[in-house]
Amino acid sequence: MTDVDDDRRLGPQEIERYRRHLLLAEIGGAGQQRLKAARVLVIGAGGLGAPVILYLAAAGVGTLGVVDDDRVSLSNLQRQVIHATPDLGRPKVESASERVGAINPHVTVVLHAVRLTPENAAELIDAYDLVIDGSDNFDTRYLLADLAEQLQKPLVTGAVGRFDGSLTVLTPFASGPDGAPLPRYRDLFPEPPPEGVVPACAEAGVIGALTGVIGTLQAMEAIKLITGAGEPLIGRLLMYDGLAARFETIRYRRRKS
Repeated sequence: MTDVDDDRRLGPQEIERYRRHLLLAEIGGAGQQRLKAARVLVIGAGGLGAPVILYLAAAGVGTLGVVDDDRVSLSNLQRQVIHATPDLGRPKVESASERVGAINPHVTVVLHAVRLTPENAAELIDAYDLVIDGSDNFDTRYLLADLAEQLQKPLVTGAVGRFDGSLTVLTPFASGPDGAPLPRYRDLFPEPPPEGVVPACAEAGVIGALTGVIGTLQAMEAIKLITGAGEPLIGRLLMYDGLAARFETIRYRRRKS
Protein backbone atom coordinates (compact mmCIF):
# COMPACT_ATOMS: atom_id res chain seq x y z
CA MET A 1 0.00 0.00 0.00
CA THR A 2 1.35 3.41 -0.95
CA ASP A 3 0.16 6.99 -0.63
CA VAL A 4 -2.07 6.08 2.29
CA ASP A 5 -2.63 8.47 5.18
CA ASP A 6 -1.19 7.19 8.45
CA ASP A 7 -4.66 7.11 10.03
CA ARG A 8 -5.81 4.70 7.32
CA ARG A 9 -2.77 2.47 7.09
CA LEU A 10 -3.42 -1.07 8.34
CA GLY A 11 -0.96 -2.50 10.84
CA PRO A 12 0.07 -6.17 10.93
CA GLN A 13 -2.56 -7.09 13.53
CA GLU A 14 -5.28 -5.33 11.54
CA ILE A 15 -4.25 -7.14 8.37
CA GLU A 16 -4.66 -10.46 10.18
CA ARG A 17 -7.89 -9.37 11.89
CA TYR A 18 -9.55 -8.30 8.62
CA ARG A 19 -8.05 -11.02 6.42
CA ARG A 20 -11.46 -12.31 5.34
CA HIS A 21 -12.40 -8.80 4.21
CA LEU A 22 -9.12 -8.33 2.39
CA LEU A 23 -9.79 -11.48 0.36
CA LEU A 24 -13.00 -9.97 -1.02
CA ALA A 25 -12.48 -8.16 -4.31
CA GLU A 26 -15.38 -5.84 -3.42
CA ILE A 27 -13.66 -4.76 -0.18
CA GLY A 28 -9.92 -5.48 -0.30
CA GLY A 29 -7.30 -3.21 1.20
CA ALA A 30 -8.83 0.00 -0.12
CA GLY A 31 -12.24 -0.80 1.29
CA GLN A 32 -10.81 -1.75 4.66
CA GLN A 33 -8.92 1.53 4.77
CA ARG A 34 -12.17 3.37 4.08
CA LEU A 35 -13.78 1.52 6.97
CA LYS A 36 -10.90 2.49 9.24
CA ALA A 37 -11.21 6.16 8.25
CA ALA A 38 -15.02 6.22 8.56
CA ARG A 39 -16.92 8.05 11.30
CA VAL A 40 -20.37 6.52 11.88
CA LEU A 41 -23.01 7.84 14.28
CA VAL A 42 -25.42 5.25 15.72
CA ILE A 43 -28.61 6.58 17.27
CA GLY A 44 -29.61 4.21 20.04
CA ALA A 45 -27.73 1.39 21.77
CA GLY A 46 -30.86 -0.75 22.05
CA GLY A 47 -32.36 -3.56 20.01
CA LEU A 48 -31.29 -2.26 16.59
CA GLY A 49 -28.24 -0.34 17.71
CA ALA A 50 -26.74 -3.34 19.50
CA PRO A 51 -26.05 -5.49 16.39
CA VAL A 52 -25.17 -2.40 14.37
CA ILE A 53 -22.49 -1.38 16.85
CA LEU A 54 -21.16 -4.92 17.27
CA TYR A 55 -20.80 -5.65 13.57
CA LEU A 56 -19.41 -2.25 12.62
CA ALA A 57 -16.85 -2.57 15.40
CA ALA A 58 -15.89 -6.05 14.23
CA ALA A 59 -15.68 -4.76 10.64
CA GLY A 60 -13.16 -2.11 11.65
CA VAL A 61 -15.10 1.15 11.40
CA GLY A 62 -12.55 3.55 12.87
CA THR A 63 -14.85 5.83 14.89
CA LEU A 64 -18.27 4.92 16.26
CA GLY A 65 -20.39 7.60 17.90
CA VAL A 66 -23.17 6.22 20.11
CA VAL A 67 -26.13 8.37 21.17
CA ASP A 68 -28.28 7.05 24.02
CA ASP A 69 -29.35 8.56 27.35
CA ASP A 70 -30.87 5.36 28.78
CA ARG A 71 -29.60 2.86 31.34
CA VAL A 72 -29.60 -0.93 31.01
CA SER A 73 -32.68 -2.62 32.47
CA LEU A 74 -33.47 -6.31 32.82
CA SER A 75 -36.16 -6.23 30.10
CA ASN A 76 -33.55 -4.92 27.60
CA LEU A 77 -31.46 -8.08 27.73
CA GLN A 78 -33.92 -10.19 25.72
CA ARG A 79 -32.80 -8.38 22.56
CA GLN A 80 -30.10 -5.77 23.30
CA VAL A 81 -27.18 -8.19 23.00
CA ILE A 82 -24.46 -5.58 23.46
CA HIS A 83 -25.37 -5.41 27.18
CA ALA A 84 -25.15 -8.14 29.84
CA THR A 85 -26.63 -8.90 33.24
CA PRO A 86 -23.74 -7.27 35.17
CA ASP A 87 -24.48 -4.05 33.26
CA LEU A 88 -27.88 -3.52 34.87
CA GLY A 89 -28.25 0.14 35.84
CA ARG A 90 -25.24 1.30 33.83
CA PRO A 91 -25.57 3.89 31.07
CA LYS A 92 -26.00 2.03 27.80
CA VAL A 93 -23.28 4.04 26.11
CA GLU A 94 -20.78 2.84 28.72
CA SER A 95 -21.58 -0.86 28.46
CA ALA A 96 -21.68 -0.60 24.66
CA SER A 97 -18.27 1.07 24.62
CA GLU A 98 -16.81 -1.59 26.89
CA ARG A 99 -18.09 -4.34 24.61
CA VAL A 100 -16.64 -2.64 21.54
CA GLY A 101 -13.26 -2.41 23.24
CA ALA A 102 -13.37 -6.14 23.94
CA ILE A 103 -14.21 -6.90 20.30
CA ASN A 104 -11.82 -4.55 18.55
CA PRO A 105 -9.28 -2.28 20.28
CA HIS A 106 -8.65 -0.46 16.99
CA VAL A 107 -12.09 1.23 17.14
CA THR A 108 -12.61 4.58 18.86
CA VAL A 109 -15.98 4.98 20.56
CA VAL A 110 -17.36 8.46 21.19
CA LEU A 111 -20.03 8.47 23.87
CA HIS A 112 -23.01 10.81 23.63
CA ALA A 113 -25.06 10.10 26.76
CA VAL A 114 -27.87 12.39 25.65
CA ARG A 115 -31.27 12.16 24.04
CA LEU A 116 -31.29 13.37 20.44
CA THR A 117 -33.26 16.63 20.29
CA PRO A 118 -33.84 19.41 17.75
CA GLU A 119 -31.35 21.48 19.77
CA ASN A 120 -28.39 19.06 19.63
CA ALA A 121 -29.04 16.86 16.59
CA ALA A 122 -27.41 18.99 13.90
CA GLU A 123 -24.14 19.37 15.82
CA LEU A 124 -23.98 15.64 16.55
CA ILE A 125 -24.77 14.54 13.00
CA ASP A 126 -22.41 17.00 11.35
CA ALA A 127 -19.37 15.45 13.06
CA TYR A 128 -19.86 12.10 11.27
CA ASP A 129 -19.82 10.73 7.73
CA LEU A 130 -22.86 8.47 7.99
CA VAL A 131 -25.79 8.04 10.38
CA ILE A 132 -27.65 4.89 11.41
CA ASP A 133 -31.07 5.24 13.01
CA GLY A 134 -31.71 2.62 15.68
CA SER A 135 -34.28 4.73 17.51
CA ASP A 136 -37.70 3.51 18.63
CA ASN A 137 -39.88 6.58 18.13
CA PHE A 138 -41.25 8.56 15.21
CA ASP A 139 -40.13 11.98 16.41
CA THR A 140 -36.49 10.90 16.27
CA ARG A 141 -36.87 9.18 12.90
CA TYR A 142 -38.31 12.26 11.22
CA LEU A 143 -35.85 14.59 12.92
CA LEU A 144 -32.93 12.45 11.75
CA ALA A 145 -34.25 12.13 8.22
CA ASP A 146 -34.78 15.87 7.82
CA LEU A 147 -31.41 16.87 9.28
CA ALA A 148 -29.41 14.17 7.49
CA GLU A 149 -30.79 15.51 4.22
CA GLN A 150 -29.98 19.08 5.18
CA LEU A 151 -26.43 18.17 6.24
CA GLN A 152 -25.95 15.80 3.29
CA LYS A 153 -25.23 12.72 5.38
CA PRO A 154 -26.32 9.25 4.22
CA LEU A 155 -28.86 7.72 6.61
CA VAL A 156 -29.60 4.04 7.18
CA THR A 157 -32.95 3.82 8.92
CA GLY A 158 -34.74 0.75 10.26
CA ALA A 159 -37.76 -0.17 12.34
CA VAL A 160 -39.26 -3.27 13.90
CA GLY A 161 -42.72 -4.42 14.95
CA ARG A 162 -43.73 -7.56 16.81
CA PHE A 163 -42.43 -10.07 14.25
CA ASP A 164 -41.64 -7.84 11.27
CA GLY A 165 -39.18 -5.13 10.34
CA SER A 166 -37.97 -2.90 7.54
CA LEU A 167 -35.05 -0.76 6.49
CA THR A 168 -33.96 1.62 3.75
CA VAL A 169 -31.07 3.94 2.85
CA LEU A 170 -31.60 7.66 2.31
CA THR A 171 -29.42 10.01 0.25
CA PRO A 172 -31.99 12.63 -0.86
CA PHE A 173 -29.28 15.27 -1.35
CA ALA A 174 -27.94 13.26 -4.31
CA SER A 175 -29.32 12.43 -7.76
CA GLY A 176 -29.86 9.11 -9.46
CA PRO A 177 -28.40 7.98 -12.81
CA ASP A 178 -31.26 9.76 -14.60
CA GLY A 179 -30.43 13.06 -12.87
CA ALA A 180 -33.59 13.02 -10.77
CA PRO A 181 -33.22 13.73 -7.04
CA LEU A 182 -33.30 10.61 -4.88
CA PRO A 183 -36.24 10.11 -2.50
CA ARG A 184 -36.67 11.40 1.01
CA TYR A 185 -37.99 9.58 4.08
CA ARG A 186 -41.14 11.67 3.73
CA ASP A 187 -41.62 10.35 0.19
CA LEU A 188 -42.02 6.93 1.79
CA PHE A 189 -43.81 8.00 4.97
CA PRO A 190 -45.15 11.56 4.49
CA GLU A 191 -46.23 12.10 8.10
CA PRO A 192 -45.88 10.29 11.42
CA PRO A 193 -48.93 8.23 12.39
CA PRO A 194 -51.24 9.72 15.02
CA GLU A 195 -50.04 9.17 18.56
CA GLY A 196 -51.16 5.81 19.94
CA VAL A 197 -51.88 4.19 16.57
CA VAL A 198 -48.58 2.28 16.45
CA PRO A 199 -47.79 0.85 19.91
CA ALA A 200 -44.22 0.79 21.18
CA CYS A 201 -42.52 -2.56 21.77
CA ALA A 202 -42.98 -2.04 25.53
CA GLU A 203 -46.73 -2.25 24.88
CA ALA A 204 -46.97 -4.67 21.94
CA GLY A 205 -43.89 -6.83 22.51
CA VAL A 206 -41.14 -7.77 20.06
CA ILE A 207 -39.25 -10.99 19.37
CA GLY A 208 -35.61 -10.43 20.30
CA ALA A 209 -33.99 -12.09 17.30
CA LEU A 210 -35.91 -9.79 14.93
CA THR A 211 -33.87 -6.79 16.05
CA GLY A 212 -30.75 -8.80 15.25
CA VAL A 213 -31.97 -9.44 11.70
CA ILE A 214 -32.80 -5.80 10.93
CA GLY A 215 -29.86 -4.32 12.84
CA THR A 216 -27.40 -6.63 11.08
CA LEU A 217 -28.87 -5.62 7.72
CA GLN A 218 -28.42 -1.97 8.71
CA ALA A 219 -24.75 -2.67 9.47
CA MET A 220 -24.40 -4.36 6.08
CA GLU A 221 -25.85 -1.33 4.31
CA ALA A 222 -23.44 0.95 6.18
CA ILE A 223 -20.47 -1.19 5.14
CA LYS A 224 -21.65 -1.04 1.52
CA LEU A 225 -21.97 2.74 1.64
CA ILE A 226 -18.51 3.16 3.14
CA THR A 227 -16.67 0.74 0.85
CA GLY A 228 -18.67 1.27 -2.34
CA ALA A 229 -19.51 -2.44 -2.57
CA GLY A 230 -22.80 -3.53 -4.07
CA GLU A 231 -26.06 -1.60 -4.42
CA PRO A 232 -27.36 0.11 -1.27
CA LEU A 233 -31.09 0.15 -0.49
CA ILE A 234 -31.56 3.65 -1.91
CA GLY A 235 -35.11 4.08 -3.19
CA ARG A 236 -35.97 0.62 -1.94
CA LEU A 237 -37.67 -0.47 1.28
CA LEU A 238 -36.69 -3.96 2.39
CA MET A 239 -39.39 -5.63 4.52
CA TYR A 240 -38.99 -8.79 6.56
CA ASP A 241 -41.80 -10.99 7.88
CA GLY A 242 -40.25 -13.12 10.60
CA LEU A 243 -43.19 -15.48 11.04
CA ALA A 244 -43.38 -16.29 7.33
CA ALA A 245 -39.58 -16.12 6.84
CA ARG A 246 -40.14 -13.86 3.83
CA PHE A 247 -38.36 -10.79 2.48
CA GLU A 248 -40.04 -8.33 0.11
CA THR A 249 -38.75 -5.15 -1.51
CA ILE A 250 -40.76 -2.19 -2.70
CA ARG A 251 -39.38 0.70 -4.73
CA TYR A 252 -40.29 4.30 -4.04
CA ARG A 253 -39.49 7.60 -5.73
CA ARG A 254 -39.23 11.30 -5.02
CA ARG A 255 -42.68 12.81 -4.88
CA LYS A 256 -43.43 15.76 -7.08
CA SER A 257 -43.48 19.04 -5.16
